[in-house]
Amino acid sequence: MSSRAAIACLLGIGLMAAGCDRKSPAPEQATPTPAANIVAASDEATAPAAPAAPAQKLDRSHKGETPPALAFTDPEGKPVTLAAFRGKPVLLNLWATWCAPCVAEMPTLDAAAQRLKGRVAVLTVSQDLDGKAKVAPFFAAHAFKALTPYLDPKLGLSLAYRANLPTTILIDSTGHEVWRMTGGNAWNTPEAAKLIAEAS
Repeated sequence: MSSRAAIACLLGIGLMAAGCDRKSPAPEQATPTPAANIVAASDEATAPAAPAAPAQKLDRSHKGETPPALAFTDPEGKPVTLAAFRGKPVLLNLWATWCAPCVAEMPTLDAAAQRLKGRVAVLTVSQDLDGKAKVAPFFAAHAFKALTPYLDPKLGLSLAYRANLPTTILIDSTGHEVWRMTGGNAWNTPEAAKLIAEAS
């Protein structure tokens, strides 16, 4: 083997080893990130594809805790806290328009909200930094039948819950946490209905 061929062979092996050292794509949940780190819509085509299966984790270790007394914005633009919903169970969903698994589960949350109307309040609270500018067009495009847009552009709830997005928290009618789930879920299934029924 000539020295030139040997060098080419060594370079090829080096390139293959470097390729194996690349990081795998992030799991299918997202943490709230500073605006500078959020992928712009025009860059989404070049972003790595999310894994097919959602990364789910059901956490019951906070059962009985009282939700944070932080204000977020209701659909009319007025401040509201979770305490205002005491008296009926609440399914609180923290999401953002830039979070793919959040967007994927929204139609199932809308279906669950239709089924649970009058019995469980389904609150989808956006953690988008741009707030209404991002969320209003998203809701208009999807024409949800039962969901209304709540906003938390200061990320107060996701920081208080130390939540990756999406995170969904079930709160009972007395205002105490039952469980929280991190990762996307199909909320219009019998399994989800059974979980939600734990608050009644």
